Amino acid sequence: MQGYEGELWGLAWVDDILMESSLFKYIWRYTRAQQIWILTIILISMVPYFLALDLPKRIVNGPIQGQGFEGEGATQPFLQIAFDVPSWISSVGTVTLFNGFELGQLPFLFCLCATFLGFVCINGLFKFYINTYKGRLGERMLRRLRYQLLDRILRFPNSYFRRIKAPEAATMIKDEVEPLGGFIGDMLVQPVFLGGQALTAMLFIMVQDFWLGAIAGSIVLVQAFLIPRLRRRLLILGKRRQLTARALAGRVGEVVDGINNVHTNDTSNWERADLASRLGTIFAIRYELFQRKFFIKFLNNFLAQLTPFMFYLIGGYLVITGDLDIGQLVAVIAAYKDLPGPVADLIAYDQQRLDVQIKYTQVIEQFQPDNMMEPELQTPPAGPVPEIKEGFAVSRVGVVDDAGTNLLESATFKFGPNEQVAAVGTVNSGAETMADVMARITVPTSGSISLEGQSLDDHHESLTGRRTAYVGPDVYLPQTSFRDALFYGLKHQPVRERPPEEVDPKERAWEIAEAALAGNTDLDIKAEWLDFEALGTEDLKVADEVARNLLDVVELRQDVFDLGLRGQVDPEQDPELAAKFIEARKALRQRLEDPALSKLVELFEPNSYSLQASVGENLLFGTALGPTFEREKLVGNTYVREVLSKCGLDQAFFDMGHKIAETATELFKDLPPDHPFFERLSFMTSEEIPEYEAALARSASQSLTDASSADQEMFLRLPFDYVEPQHRFGLLDDDMKNKLLEARTAFREGLPETHSDAIAFYDPEVYNPAASLQDNILMGRVAYGVAEGPEKVRDVIHDVLDELELRDEVFQVGLNFNVGNGGKRLNVSQRQKLSLARALIKKPDILIVNRALTALDSRTQQRIIERVLQMASGEDGSDPFGVFWVLQAPRFAEAFKRVLVFDKGALAEDDTPANLLEQGGHYTTLVSST
Repeated sequence: MQGYEGELWGLAWVDDILMESSLFKYIWRYTRAQQIWILTIILISMVPYFLALDLPKRIVNGPIQGQGFEGEGATQPFLQIAFDVPSWISSVGTVTLFNGFELGQLPFLFCLCATFLGFVCINGLFKFYINTYKGRLGERMLRRLRYQLLDRILRFPNSYFRRIKAPEAATMIKDEVEPLGGFIGDMLVQPVFLGGQALTAMLFIMVQDFWLGAIAGSIVLVQAFLIPRLRRRLLILGKRRQLTARALAGRVGEVVDGINNVHTNDTSNWERADLASRLGTIFAIRYELFQRKFFIKFLNNFLAQLTPFMFYLIGGYLVITGDLDIGQLVAVIAAYKDLPGPVADLIAYDQQRLDVQIKYTQVIEQFQPDNMMEPELQTPPAGPVPEIKEGFAVSRVGVVDDAGTNLLESATFKFGPNEQVAAVGTVNSGAETMADVMARITVPTSGSISLEGQSLDDHHESLTGRRTAYVGPDVYLPQTSFRDALFYGLKHQPVRERPPEEVDPKERAWEIAEAALAGNTDLDIKAEWLDFEALGTEDLKVADEVARNLLDVVELRQDVFDLGLRGQVDPEQDPELAAKFIEARKALRQRLEDPALSKLVELFEPNSYSLQASVGENLLFGTALGPTFEREKLVGNTYVREVLSKCGLDQAFFDMGHKIAETATELFKDLPPDHPFFERLSFMTSEEIPEYEAALARSASQSLTDASSADQEMFLRLPFDYVEPQHRFGLLDDDMKNKLLEARTAFREGLPETHSDAIAFYDPEVYNPAASLQDNILMGRVAYGVAEGPEKVRDVIHDVLDELELRDEVFQVGLNFNVGNGGKRLNVSQRQKLSLARALIKKPDILIVNRALTALDSRTQQRIIERVLQMASGEDGSDPFGVFWVLQAPRFAEAFKRVLVFDKGALAEDDTPANLLEQGGHYTTLVSST
């Protein structure tokens, strides 16, 4: 690196070149100390577990049956430490270590039972600690694994993303590694813990009677030998299920991404058939898996229940013949009840071990492509990133794609940081590929490209990511605010920590410690990440002013203002801003008192019916805050129906809906479905007309109570969307309006507390958080049918905002506008302009633009190009920078000082625009053709 060190800066970077191929090695590598500790705890827990197994026998044989208490005043030692050595082991007999305390029969019973209860608590606490510890260990390792996989995605070569589908990668990280979290904590804990329990129980049974122990051991060996072999087929099926499920996720992602192609080509049924086939394959795999799994479970349960049968048969025989006392048999049976569980769990553990190893192997195979970026090239630099002084040197660069097509052949040129170069050529001429190579998106297959005299691939990503900016034809924006999308390219690393009042020191310390233990970065996402140095200010207001000026360059400022009018303000979070817009509302109302403007808008008044609003809007007189009172759900809302019934409007609504249906079907039934008149029918589509004709025939003379529930809903739905000036069916007389006003009052006063947060009512003195900013200022409806009414009202609103100097506030609201998933709440041209503005706001030393304004008309493209070149030359007082622009239209190249002409993948010409025109070569042909 030149001029700075790529040191670790508050970040735990993944230090592996290749991830471990064995899951056991991977777990042991990072949890060796924790595994040893928990194993020690498990071994210690075996002592009270073994002692607890002997207590039932002593309770039954001793105080309950009275053995040792035959004489009056007889006592037995309590807490005596002694054990019997079986005769088949040694003839020593009983070994006593401590004589204990002498107690009578009842005290002895109470003390033994209390001891048994104490051992239950101790063993339970051991289990609680062990399970909690291994659960935390497993989740921590799962966090580490997921982080490493995500880290690798950030270092994948760009070409690899053409072979891996985003939904598949997300499924692998989210779902496929999930079972590994449960296993990681169990890797050594489970076999030792369960094995220890099983061996302890077996040892205890053997001590009581050798032959009963031999029977139990034989059946356990049969289970251990037979069950794992039967489960091998389950592993194969599990692997197939995982692969088919992953493929299904990828296919569903393709359908979602290409849904427009599905509709425009009428291939929905082909997609259904494909998805059904994939689901059928998964079903067949899972069905076979279930059949085999439950057969194995049946066999395992049968063998587990066979042992008690043998105990009752043989043990009972030994008791009857006097070779075994009843207490020993009870203890053996009690001990055995703890044996099948651990044995079954051990067998399941072995199955899980093989299963997760397969999952782990399948996942890491997808996350180890060749030519991954080295981790050191992404570590946050400790010092400032040096400026680019020399620029690019391209030497005989060639690019061949995966299909063997030559995209670029032997391109050689130099490009300095203060040059303004246009690259022109037909589509796929090589110019686009050259821009991608310079932006480090495409790796050359031959030749070399250097930046600042060093190979481009060897440069730290902070140099290419901060000192150069790239704008491509494909724009993807995460679901965030417009401001965050604009400033995204300035969030490289934290520039300052959170204010102390916003940080809980204990919680933050815990987060850092856990992140370190899981191998995650400890960088605080809630810290300040915005690179104020690049912006030239540390004042957020000044930063927004910088953004505003750049949006002027790309002709996006007015769009952001309009987004602000469509945006929302939370009066609880910013009451002062909400109050300013209430003042704008009042100022607008004063302006609308002018007779020339009064007919443009009908203002909302609590005690007046608004003809320009629908019946449903007049009833609610507010904006829904959730699904409860959405327009489409009003007819089925129980509370709304109660209000209509209480105010005597249910039959009136039914009759009104009947008349609307009669009129609409009579007027429009013979019109084609695409007739513009249907745009006026907000309550009915052309496809629904035959359904309403049938409903009218069924309910010709029926009242509301006589009609079926389906017909009731059909007719009651229609009045909610009825607007008299728009539809003009003449159905709203003064009596109906007054009843609706009474229903409005009843609706608001009787609203249940459970629905109090489901609607924001209109109030001339209160800001409505659910309505848009423009609707809040207007607090009414634009009159229907007035020529250029919406445009005139918008102009008046703009005048009011200018008068009150609120344009900046509206712009701020626009910056907070949520652009939606992938930026889809913006149109294509807005997304392309935003992408260019995002690159310019970085103040790069070199700007690379690759056919990035294709959605704009040629005049707009030309204006934006000219403004960017003015910035690049420093004419506006900004720092000059280099520009490499792959142009959509070659004629725009005349504004540049140098032109590179690409043809059929090769660099054909390189000179000034004037010289190229004089030469009459490829450039002249391209310009003349456009």
